[in-house]
Amino acid sequence: MDFMTALDVGASGLKAQRAYLNVISMNLANARTTRTMEGGPYRRKSVSMESTPVYSPFDQAMWDRKNRDLHGVKVTGVVNDNRPFKQVYEPTHPDANEQGYVFYPDINVVEEMANMVTATRSYEANVQTVQSVKQMFRRALMIGQG
Repeated sequence: MDFMTALDVGASGLKAQRAYLNVISMNLANARTTRTMEGGPYRRKSVSMESTPVYSPFDQAMWDRKNRDLHGVKVTGVVNDNRPFKQVYEPTHPDANEQGYVFYPDINVVEEMANMVTATRSYEANVQTVQSVKQMFRRALMIGQG
């Protein structure tokens, strides 16, 4: 694997984890949202990711078998979670139904914070990968100069 490929793999991880952190933040910000533009309470969202080859088909044909299996990650989309809404009895709330119940998104703040810690750690690991590649590249340049 060359330096640029290692940077591409690290960058794909950074991009995916950034998207995941954005969705987690959106979930936390809307944990008590009972009315959206689409109507009804906010729906919890999650990120769909998949493994993706780093090399183009031409590049794959030019490399040996060991380097062909390199994969990064890409975000394929943001999907709505189909968890049922929480019903809370609040008859004075403006969004209460006829029985006095308000529907809230089923967002567990503890779960979202755990997801945030995991995504942050993954992001930090990808940052460290990119920094290590940059350091190796810098040292290779120094060897070439000396």
